[in-house]
Amino acid sequence: MVYSLSNKKPVQPILLTSIGGNLITQSFLWAVVNLFFQHYLIAFILSELLIWMVESALLYYIPANRLQIAGAMLLSLGMNLTSLVVGWFLPV
Repeated sequence: MVYSLSNKKPVQPILLTSIGGNLITQSFLWAVVNLFFQHYLIAFILSELLIWMVESALLYYIPANRLQIAGAMLLSLGMNLTSLVVGWFLPV
């Protein structure tokens, strides 16, 4: 929301794209890390890189978001890094 407002981009389409993309990519992430739990760190890093690219593409290719590729990649990276940091500090 902060990104959308500060860059004068539509909030609702970007939010809906992010939610939809996350439903798909987080399911993928959990499947990969569970399947390759012996190599958790490698599987996690490679999955996160792929997720970043997929979510960037979703944000870019949906016309209602009105994002250039650099903006889509930056937004996706920011959202994923924020998620990683918050998740790291959550008690499990």
